Amino acid sequence: MDHFEANFDGLVGPTHNYAGLSFGNVASFNNADAISNPKAAAKQGLAKAKAVGDLGLVQGILAPQERPDLHTLRRIGFTGSDAKVLAQAVKQAPLLLNACCSASSMWTANAATVSPSSDTFDKKLHFTPANLVDKLHRSIEPITTGRILAATFNDSRYFHHHQHLPKHASFGDEGAANHTRLCGDYDNKGVELFVYGREATKLNAIAPEKYPARQTLEASQAIARLHGLVDEQTVYIQQNPAVIDQGVFHNDVIAVGNQNVLFYHEQAFLNTKEKLAEIQEKFNRTCNRPLHFIEVPTEKVSISNAVNTYLFNTQIITLPSGDMAIIAPTNCEENQAVKAYLDELVTLGTPIKKVHYFDVKQSMQNGGGPACLRLRVAMNATEVAAVNPHTLMNDSLFTTLNTWVDKHYRDRLSIQDLADPQLIIESRTALDELTQIMQLGNVYQFQR
Repeated sequence: MDHFEANFDGLVGPTHNYAGLSFGNVASFNNADAISNPKAAAKQGLAKAKAVGDLGLVQGILAPQERPDLHTLRRIGFTGSDAKVLAQAVKQAPLLLNACCSASSMWTANAATVSPSSDTFDKKLHFTPANLVDKLHRSIEPITTGRILAATFNDSRYFHHHQHLPKHASFGDEGAANHTRLCGDYDNKGVELFVYGREATKLNAIAPEKYPARQTLEASQAIARLHGLVDEQTVYIQQNPAVIDQGVFHNDVIAVGNQNVLFYHEQAFLNTKEKLAEIQEKFNRTCNRPLHFIEVPTEKVSISNAVNTYLFNTQIITLPSGDMAIIAPTNCEENQAVKAYLDELVTLGTPIKKVHYFDVKQSMQNGGGPACLRLRVAMNATEVAAVNPHTLMNDSLFTTLNTWVDKHYRDRLSIQDLADPQLIIESRTALDELTQIMQLGNVYQFQR
């Protein structure tokens, strides 16, 4: 093949913890204050990434963020040595300290929105880091995310990197978690779907009432302009506010697409019939194969079961054989209704023929499934060859990163441990070594 959809998984950081920071994310809230295992989380993520690579896909790794983020703590008035900054923060503003210790960059579906070269005006791959303004702990990520992406996709002949959108609620952008691309072959033109939760600049616009709508229409439109997408290949869909209020904080918790398959819950969208007709029409004019809509009825999978198992936060991948497979968390296998549906799905005659289950419970307990852990990048062979090769998964990198995790990560971390000055030293030592392993240069604040 000379065209691929590469998956770049986020490497779980050394401060992986359960602080319950993400209002609207049911799993995150329900597991607040639990004891985490950063070592197990990182190794679970690596095992999943390696297994996907072994299925024949291009698989990469994105480095985590520097945490604790002392730079942000100093920006908000804490002073002195690193240890004193931590001591002041835990005494005066423990929730702010928790936010500055989050390892949420592991969920790289929120890292950026990516448009492949076949869709863009200049025929380059475009990356726009998400600003993530809805959550403090994530809003501190975009600058470092941009540096890591630029160090990974580091050839300006093929890759175009944008600054994140303005940090204002009107441009709330959560990245690829609210973006899906449908196509024929990965290197041909496709239809890009932007799912938003609210219109920020429209008075009395339909919006959820209980939980925030993190993605705005205005942000999605801005990214489409930046990437030079044409209207004939772009669709904007509003997420159903009623499901946001049931814990569906991103579209990838209720729908997922791959090539000519859109897999979604019947309650996922507003104006579903009209929007599916628009997708069908634009797909027919743009792509060279039939389009499969797979709608999951509520009577078979409730919203509650979908959220608790992350049925739609699975990866749909195309295998070298041309068949598709679902990469699902073991939580789906353990739920009777969801397992029954997936068993039925592979018999329905759609391109999806297999389901592979993986244990990513450390991530799931904090609110992110297999799809959260990866950023999808449709590429041709020339573009893959231009990626920093030290970020691409193979047997050697898998072994090296597992050894690195064993050397540097704790196997037990409580919220109270976030105030331990030794954690700063451990984290920085680990990340400094990682930048050498992956040859990223000085992407972290402490290295500058």
